[in-house]
Amino acid sequence: MTKLPKPPKFPQAAPLLSDLDLKSDSLSYSLIGASQAISLVLNGLALPQALSKIFTSSNVAPANRGAIQDLSYRTMRQVGRVDALISAMTTKAPEPALLYSLLCCCLALIVEEDKSVHPYAEFTVVDQAVNAAAAHPDIAHAKNMVNALLRRFLRERKELLDTVMKLPPARWNYPQWWIDSCKTAYPNDWQAILTAGNLTPPLTLRINQHKTSMSTYLSLLQENGMPAKSIGDFAVRLEQALPVQQIPGFMDGLVSVQDAAAQLAAPLLDLQDGMRVLDACAAPGGKTGHLLETANINLLALDSDPKRVTRITENLDRLQLKAKLIVGDATKTDWWDGQQFDRVIADLPCTASGIVRRHPDIRWLRRKVDSAQLATLSARILDNLWMMTKPNGKLLLVTCSVWPQESEAQAAAFAHRHQAKRLTAPGQMLPTATADSDHDGLFYALFQKE
Repeated sequence: MTKLPKPPKFPQAAPLLSDLDLKSDSLSYSLIGASQAISLVLNGLALPQALSKIFTSSNVAPANRGAIQDLSYRTMRQVGRVDALISAMTTKAPEPALLYSLLCCCLALIVEEDKSVHPYAEFTVVDQAVNAAAAHPDIAHAKNMVNALLRRFLRERKELLDTVMKLPPARWNYPQWWIDSCKTAYPNDWQAILTAGNLTPPLTLRINQHKTSMSTYLSLLQENGMPAKSIGDFAVRLEQALPVQQIPGFMDGLVSVQDAAAQLAAPLLDLQDGMRVLDACAAPGGKTGHLLETANINLLALDSDPKRVTRITENLDRLQLKAKLIVGDATKTDWWDGQQFDRVIADLPCTASGIVRRHPDIRWLRRKVDSAQLATLSARILDNLWMMTKPNGKLLLVTCSVWPQESEAQAAAFAHRHQAKRLTAPGQMLPTATADSDHDGLFYALFQKE
């Protein structure tokens, strides 16, 4: 399998989750909700937006959203494998889209050979899957098929898995083109990269140095019975993920959620009080907040999406920090007042191939050609922002991609075009998930204008 199946779109008259005769705290309710979200992803909608659409349209209570979200993300991390299993047990792709998605969600819950990691007992999954199918008029006719397919998998698990695991997309849960590209770019590391992308990411926090210290905050977590570990100057990794509203001090701005690798951006810029700084492609504002926590600077945060700029505002309000926010295109100058910047951070648009453990739908939504198209756009952004950088000023190129075309090749081409001096920076950080090093895949290149 090289890409997700493309089933028909939801009928406009499809019943909402809230219309079904299912208890909201039941697994069958969560299965239908997750299946509806997966169906939307199959039609090209990113998973966070798909979930938001389901939650809003059916007015799903906050207490029930977590189970639907967890099931949806679990399924997207297993799509390659469960799709291969469905193909092995059927003569044609199950239709409609909701039926296929329901089977994917159910198999994702029981596909692991180690039953101790299953969140539900196998008989519970089968029973609730049949209830879910029976409750939805579009797939009620297929409830016996759902029952038969899931029971067949449980009977023939070893034989079926032995067969499908010979297929790379099933073995690794990525499209074939993604696997091939990773092998080509990282012949010694491709397996570790793909494996890391299938793991559930940790919850990493950034300490707001204006409001607390590492030792003080670790003590606060301990007092609240939340084991955590310092993994950087300002980075704290919680042993157990939880909603941000439950994180001590989050709403008061003591901490922000930010991956450990992303926390390297602000320190690399060597910020000093009074500097004029541009944060381009700034949304949702994680790096924006860190820049303002680092020094008393005059910061302009730019993003092309008005809705995402609103998220920057929300983040800065929570941190009680101020910046000038502008909706604008980083390839243009109509938003610029003509005054150059001491420091520029260019968090470039990319395939996000380095953060697939956080966004497992990306691997199925992206196309192989996207990398080249985004690299072309990013080059235009860099050239434009370099013009806005002061002599002796610094520009930091950041991407959350592992594809060289978007990272090292982009940086080398930029340095050549502008004869830019390249300073020390981490370069390509591959995604890792070990006890000592657990972060996303980011790339950093730092330049000085002479």
